Amino acid sequence: MRLRALLDTDALGLKLLGGEDELDRTVRGVMTTDLRDPSRYLSGGELVLTGLAWRRDAADSEPFVRILVQEGVTALAAGEAELGDVPDDLVEACARHRLPLFAVHESVAFATITEHVVRQVSGERAGDLAAVVDRHRRMMTSGPAGGGPDVVLDLLGSDLDLRAWVLSPTGRLIAGPKTSGPALTAEACGRLAAEHLAATRTGRRAPHRVLLGGTTYSLFPIRSTGRAPQTARDARETVLSDWLLAVEADAGDWAEERLDLLYGVTQLIAVERDRRDAARTVRRRLAQELLELVQTGAAPAEIAARLRVAAPVLLPGLGAAPHWQVVVARVDWDGAEIDQGPVAQALLEEILVDPLSAGPEPSDRIAVAHTGDEAVALVPLPAVSTEHDGSETGVLADALLESVRDPLTAGLDDDGRLTLGVSAAVHSAEGLRGALEEARHARRVAAARPGRVCAAGHQELASHVLLLPFVPDDVRRAFTARLLDPLRDYDRRHRAELIPTLEAFLDCDGSWTRCAGRLHLHVNTLRYRVGRIEQLTSRDLSRLEDKLDFFLALRMS
Repeated sequence: MRLRALLDTDALGLKLLGGEDELDRTVRGVMTTDLRDPSRYLSGGELVLTGLAWRRDAADSEPFVRILVQEGVTALAAGEAELGDVPDDLVEACARHRLPLFAVHESVAFATITEHVVRQVSGERAGDLAAVVDRHRRMMTSGPAGGGPDVVLDLLGSDLDLRAWVLSPTGRLIAGPKTSGPALTAEACGRLAAEHLAATRTGRRAPHRVLLGGTTYSLFPIRSTGRAPQTARDARETVLSDWLLAVEADAGDWAEERLDLLYGVTQLIAVERDRRDAARTVRRRLAQELLELVQTGAAPAEIAARLRVAAPVLLPGLGAAPHWQVVVARVDWDGAEIDQGPVAQALLEEILVDPLSAGPEPSDRIAVAHTGDEAVALVPLPAVSTEHDGSETGVLADALLESVRDPLTAGLDDDGRLTLGVSAAVHSAEGLRGALEEARHARRVAAARPGRVCAAGHQELASHVLLLPFVPDDVRRAFTARLLDPLRDYDRRHRAELIPTLEAFLDCDGSWTRCAGRLHLHVNTLRYRVGRIEQLTSRDLSRLEDKLDFFLALRMS
């Protein structure tokens, strides 16, 4: 489609700020980004949508526009919601490089523009897809009940006689057909998700074909409408958060037009996914604000006031939550140069949803933030019951991973790990800081265990971390002296840094690459230091027991 057609569509709320002579340019796709350098996600011909979060001052506009032009972008559309009017420096940079520039009114969602472009571009590629998309558009505009992945799957069934399901990366059912036929069991959903994740990690080209119970399924990735094809990015950035479309058919002998049709359908579903993610923005922001207050030691009264603001969003109709739990998760990839905090955040949001719930909008009243490589969830509990043994129920570490372990293990492959820690329930703002530390300690205990997917709960801390204040001082001194004095003496005599190295190694959960990066050392130097620590203490840092002893000694010193 051409830029002129976009400008002529009043519903898109576009205002031309520059490039009147370039409106006959062709748009082949759409991408949403707030990265300062989105070049690796661009393939040329895109309409780029941006909220301008990348712009810190006027000097940022020129390099951003230059990158877009070098990658063959057709036009740029800047949202007015963040800064109001589009900055003059961006207008001037686009004019210098002859890049058409639009302003997007704050009342128009990027998802609306994306869906329009996807519908038009896909419609030109396949006539049957145009019919499906057009019917989807009419149903979407008929009211809130008309949209969602279910509508797209119903059209696949009625127009193309294809049964299909939308699954989360953990195997949870997002949407399924309403037509007659056997339902997809929870076990089958989990196996399909695992097969898809494994195929994605090995770089196999989609669709992935799987034979399950005598039936062949073709698996298509559903990627955010703002992402480039997988060949242009590290799959580990999104492999644990992308949905998938499972079609009950063998796509191996399909014509190119039919494959284009299914990929167009995945783009429509991706728009719905983006809308779902947009709805989580408020919860994420609340979580981030609360996390910053808790970590910086804000007064309990200030935290409590923010909790009162958050409760109606997280617990609509139920008022304030009498109890809260904290869940901490971390995803580690060996040697990966990617921002792992958002990866853990998206995955934790999915894990905390009831695995038996269906639909893109389950009652996931969860606020998840991320700090560094760590995701932190604040989980409200309207009520906490007490078991016969006196323990309180709520979010349980092992139960969280029970149904998702196999799919996630396949996605993590041999270079990734998921570790998760859960705190006890607390009933006031005063307890949140302790709950956060408790969840982080539990996650470190989980990280000391073998396996790709590990969790630990607050109950498992009772034997060491929570009892440390009650250890007699003379026992503390004897225990720490026996383990740490040889290292302190060595550091003093040789001006070495064995103690800081030990602390960093444990904090990095025994990851050689992450620890070496944190200390700015070569891995071989780190191995030499750890070997020296083991030699001086007669301990083995590959053993869980010895790791825990060192951890406790450092905590008590």
